[in-house]
Amino acid sequence: MFTLDINGRKIETDADPDTPLLWVLRDHLGMTGSKYGCGKALCGACTVHVDGTATRSCVLPVSAAASMKITTIEAVGDSSIGKAVQDAWIAENVPQCGYCQSGQVMSATALLATNKKPSDADIDAAMSGNICRCATYVRIRSAIKRAAESLA
Repeated sequence: MFTLDINGRKIETDADPDTPLLWVLRDHLGMTGSKYGCGKALCGACTVHVDGTATRSCVLPVSAAASMKITTIEAVGDSSIGKAVQDAWIAENVPQCGYCQSGQVMSATALLATNKKPSDADIDAAMSGNICRCATYVRIRSAIKRAAESLA
């Protein structure tokens, strides 16, 4: 049995220790905002924050996350940075199919939490590994810049 700190709530799960956090979130807890993309931490669709760091939940065993603070897309908008990113995503019409967007938003929020005025190179580095099959990368960059400006 593991007690997880997810979105500010203590939640117990009896998942096997090797079960990826993504599957605990989706299958055990019904939190389906984080998506399964590749299962190898290559696409970013499963990104959550673990102790404030953008982390691929498809490869993180639940046992490794048990003592950490986990934030998912379901609660990222509760912070001023997360809300600014979500608002900017809407203003810039970023999503098309939307499948990658929760991971994109989580990575962008983690970036702005540590870098209030990211350059294009900073954005590219922070967002690398977040794949968008619809190729909305230009709008993603614009949304991150918009969110940074609104937080300034």
